[in-house]
Amino acid sequence: MAGNRLPHIVLFSGGTACRSTNLALCAKPVRLTRIVPAWDSGGSSKVIRESLGVLAVGDIRQALMTMAHGEGRAGDVVKVCNARLTSGAAADARTEFALYAEGRHPLLERMEPGLRGAILNYLRTFRAAVATDFDFRNGSIGNFILTGAHLAHNSDINTAIFVFRKLCDIAGHVWPSTADGGDLSAVLGDGTRIDGQHRVTALDEAHGRTGIRDIALTSGGAAAPANEAVIESLESADAIVFGPGSFFTSILPHFLVDGIVPAIARNVHARRIFIGNILQCRETRGLDVARMLEIAGSLWQARGGAEARPFTHVLANRQLLPFEKTVGAFAYLGNGALESAAARLGAEAVIGEFEDPWQRGQHDGQAVADVLSSLLPG
Repeated sequence: MAGNRLPHIVLFSGGTACRSTNLALCAKPVRLTRIVPAWDSGGSSKVIRESLGVLAVGDIRQALMTMAHGEGRAGDVVKVCNARLTSGAAADARTEFALYAEGRHPLLERMEPGLRGAILNYLRTFRAAVATDFDFRNGSIGNFILTGAHLAHNSDINTAIFVFRKLCDIAGHVWPSTADGGDLSAVLGDGTRIDGQHRVTALDEAHGRTGIRDIALTSGGAAAPANEAVIESLESADAIVFGPGSFFTSILPHFLVDGIVPAIARNVHARRIFIGNILQCRETRGLDVARMLEIAGSLWQARGGAEARPFTHVLANRQLLPFEKTVGAFAYLGNGALESAAARLGAEAVIGEFEDPWQRGQHDGQAVADVLSSLLPG
């Protein structure tokens, strides 16, 4: 690292799965960039995406709010951006939205005029774009503001994110992997095709037991191009971290974005760190960390990783019991033949106590952040 420049960590991640790690890294002397999926097809994002044909912003907004929390930003703008409308009657949700869009909400009324004006402009841009019967129920005000900014700035999501960060006074960066969005699909072991990120991540038990054989990501029927801001982030990274998060829907698809793998491979300086999840999920029933590494390694090679190794380190939770232990519906993710799988990829296995002592099945963000900091190149 040149001079006194803070080390730069780029985190390819899921949403809630990496929240604790994100928060802990915000307290470290590092620059942090989150790279999030652009193929979210469920929830409030789905309604916006289908209504306006724009990039899904839910994962972006969630990551920005996590950054705001980690940086101690708790002002009125952040409160507005983190608000969600009622899930009750559609008419009530529309009335509640109007309270924000017309500047009558107490949080907006006491806001500095410039900030209030910008937020109202984006909310009104959003309202003007959606149909009169748009369903506002359970909608995120932050999603509406970010989508309004996206529309107001010539559909440039990077500019919209820049404006959103300035409104909330967020220092960390958040970028979608591709600025063009994308459609994710999966083919199961029996040949069944599942379309849509929200369907893949919610596989029923029978499909989950069958397992995912392959995934595909397209944008308008073609390969999804990388966001230029992501490429720039990867070029300056000191550590590129994959996970934690849903393996087949939040982590692995980034390798399918055109230009991502070659950009990572070109940065020979950065550590490349894979973080194994604590538990299996609907996508990964029956898999272990070693098998995930093999799947990721094969895709890395197929996408232009060439001779470069995909990972330099693999973080995995220590396995203490000789039987399968479960938390609720899911078993702990085993490590399998981790040492040999890591060695074949040229990576070092780092096995430790990474489970949160207070929240079973989740990562201890501080423990993960401490190890990531220790692995940064000197």
